[in-house]
Amino acid sequence: MRNLKYLMLVAVVAIAGCRGETKPESTEPATFQFTIYPASRYLQQVTEVFKQASKAYHPTEEIPPTAVYDTDATVDQVAQFYAKAYGYPTIAPDAANDLSAGKPAAYYRTGDMAADIKAAADMIQKLNLKVDTSKAVGTYRAAEIAPKPNRPRVTIQRPYFDFTTSQVVDRTIILMAR
Repeated sequence: MRNLKYLMLVAVVAIAGCRGETKPESTEPATFQFTIYPASRYLQQVTEVFKQASKAYHPTEEIPPTAVYDTDATVDQVAQFYAKAYGYPTIAPDAANDLSAGKPAAYYRTGDMAADIKAAADMIQKLNLKVDTSKAVGTYRAAEIAPKPNRPRVTIQRPYFDFTTSQVVDRTIILMAR
């Protein structure tokens, strides 16, 4: 009987002690959400092409949440905005991450539009897009922001090739996809 009272007392103390504990508050949203860069404009046609491409390459999977915007802001301004929103303290100059094993959560990179459009030739053909790939010329600067559990990966690039109009656009494109 004495042991039973002792066990009940321990249980009551343990339960009372746990009541005071709270989970640390997360700064992450409870549901999946896009963070929209201020004064950016939504690119409906470009977003739809990215969704179609996703469906073409993964026909049995649900199309992931995707949104494409562009803005007059620089790659640096947009990258800093998303890095801060995601809680990343810095943006690495490249993906090498000082030769450590993994890529940094946020980093800059460069690319060539002609090489990118050539690599996308299969997708362009599969979607039956009418694209003048000869107009995809020049280099660009970009930033990659790694996803969070309820936030998408963000790719930022300037200038960009708009394959819906076959034009190089001197604005910063923001591609967000889960």
